Parts: sequence; structure tokens; C-alpha cells
Amino acid sequence: MVDLDFDVLRTSWGYLLGGLQYTVQLTIVAAIGGTIWGTLLAMARLSSNRVLSGAASLYVNLMRSIPLLLVIFWFYFLAPVLIQNLTGAERPPQLGAERSAYITFILFEGAYFCEIMRAGIQSIPKGQIGAGYALGLNYWQSMRLIVLPQAFRNMLPVLLTQTIVLFQDVSLVSLLNVTDFVGAAGKIAQRDGRIVEMYLFVAVVYFVLCFALSWFVKRLQKRIAIIR
Repeated sequence: MVDLDFDVLRTSWGYLLGGLQYTVQLTIVAAIGGTIWGTLLAMARLSSNRVLSGAASLYVNLMRSIPLLLVIFWFYFLAPVLIQNLTGAERPPQLGAERSAYITFILFEGAYFCEIMRAGIQSIPKGQIGAGYALGLNYWQSMRLIVLPQAFRNMLPVLLTQTIVLFQDVSLVSLLNVTDFVGAAGKIAQRDGRIVEMYLFVAVVYFVLCFALSWFVKRLQKRIAIIR
């Protein structure tokens, strides 16, 4: 511990900040995309159409049963091969690690956001859907205009908590050699031989950000509870 030298942080701050920016950007895009995709899946799971409900349930259960790391590798390595076989192209398309990361996290997190939104939808009295029918709205209109706004408000703290978990999971993209926050720290650590310093700094940053976000979610949850 006597040999620790944190001056490497000063000389590499710009590179680390770029990696952190990518991590935050991927988290936000995946959270928004996953929420939209998860909401559609939740509506499909609650649909009276058995085929639609069964397909959505199969997708959600499959994604929730497979480790995220495997999904990342499968999409990055196997998706181009599958696209090549389906399209008959001479070569597999080059999706790229960063593009694969965005698509993978949206598809994977959508399964988790689906269950959150499904619980939120089911927390709304069924009579409100009936009221929508009485006003001349169909199922999808009743969900979009009446049920989903209330369900989203009820599930907002849980959605934000899942986003914090997503922020931590994004670090797995460093295994694809993507320069996220952990990936940037790893490259600097290997270059300068300062592994302890870099990963200790990364741990502190993750702790501070996640702790602050968790505190905000708790305050928001209490505020919503008081309003109710």
C-alpha cells in the first residue's frame, strides 16, 4: 500500500471521463429503450390474445433465465451469423461492439422492465379499463391514456432502482473491449501498471454514484407515498 500513486488519475482524467460518459450514455439509452420495450411486452403479456401473451411470456422468461454476460456474447458473435444465414449475404454484417451493446441491453433489460410494468398495470383497478371501454376506447387506447400513466407513476421508484442495477451491469461491456468507465480504467491500469489505484478509484466512483442515486430513489418513494 506504500507504493500507491494516484497521480495516474490526474494524467488520465480525460480518458476516464470519456469512459464514464459512455457508461452513463449507454445506461440512459438502455433504460429508456428497455422501458418502452418492457411496456410493450407487459401489455402483450396481459393481452387476451393467447398467441401474443404466450410469445411475450416466453421471451421474458428466456431473457430472465440467461446470464447477461452470455446474452452479450451471443448477440455479438452469433447475431451477425444468423443475419447472414437469413439474408444470404456473403459475409456477416459488422454490427460493432458498441452498437451490439446498445441493442443487447435494451432487449435484455426490457424483460425486467416488463415485469415491473406488469406489476404496475395490475395494481390499477380493472374498473378503469372498463371505464375506458365505456368512453369508446379500445384496449390499447385505454392502456395508453388511462392505465399506463398511473402504473408508471406507481412503479417509478422501482424503475429507477432497476436503472441503478443497469448502471452497474454496463461494466460488462468492457469484456467486448468497449471503452466504458471500467474498460478505460483497465486499459490505463495495464499501460501504467497501476491496477490497484485504478480499480480502487472505479469502486469509489461507483459507490458514490449508486449511493447518491439510491438516496434519491428513497426520497422520491417517500414523496410519492405522502402524496397518495
